[in-house]
Amino acid sequence: MRDLVDVDWLAEHLGGRGLVVLDASMAPPGTDEPLPAEGIPGAVRFDIDGRFSRRDEADGLGPVGVHDALAPADLERELRAIGIRDGDRVVAYDAAGMFSSARAWWVLRAAGIEAAVLDGGLPAWVEAGHPLTPVAESTGRTGDVTVQWDAAAFVDADATAAALATGDAAVLDARSPARFSGAELDPRPEVRAGHMPGARSLHYAALAPGGRLLPEGELAERLREAAGEQRIIASCGSGVTAAVIALAATVVGRDATVYDGSWAEWGRADSGRPVATGD
Repeated sequence: MRDLVDVDWLAEHLGGRGLVVLDASMAPPGTDEPLPAEGIPGAVRFDIDGRFSRRDEADGLGPVGVHDALAPADLERELRAIGIRDGDRVVAYDAAGMFSSARAWWVLRAAGIEAAVLDGGLPAWVEAGHPLTPVAESTGRTGDVTVQWDAAAFVDADATAAALATGDAAVLDARSPARFSGAELDPRPEVRAGHMPGARSLHYAALAPGGRLLPEGELAERLREAAGEQRIIASCGSGVTAAVIALAATVVGRDATVYDGSWAEWGRADSGRPVATGD
């Protein structure tokens, strides 16, 4: 199974032994919209806003990274709770097409689980005329997965700052150009507007217009334009759409990692990190 699969592939393999489908949909930032009640038949909820993110506290001031990855032991416990077993193959999708499913894929991949993203997500599934059923909370099986964590999948603020200072890697910011430049305020009041000095803007939607990843040749060109031949550190608002950059890089055979805390951590007024504005 490749890192990206299409609707035809999933329809052909759905229900196969050891294939698990995860609904990694998230509500749009700043809204209280409910998650889709229905999804691809057999899909299990992968709640990035809930059980599948760590909420760190900094001096009592609230979450730092917002969607930071769980510690490996905690991730293993939660994956077992939803019925993931050793040897399972997982396909993640989301209701926006290509927004948060890549985050689920990246976390699963870091955990040593064979995983893929459904290109086009739930909209592509519906467009193809396939049925929907209620999203479940577990597979109904007893989970026994063993997490084999890849520590290189994520980097912290210090490693990102070092890369910016030395030029050892290209830090690509998946947020919108308006958020990157500071023309648009961050939705979190404690987070400043702007970007990391030296970071480069590469909006995730430019890699996946309409919720579908660009062809490999075009992805490779977009990444070359943004990062040259450098190693890539992907960032965003809270570590979610950064994984779209990581997916694009993986698909074309490039090395990438994700700054887990992303702008929600770096941009905090109390972080002590420098901020730049403008393009």
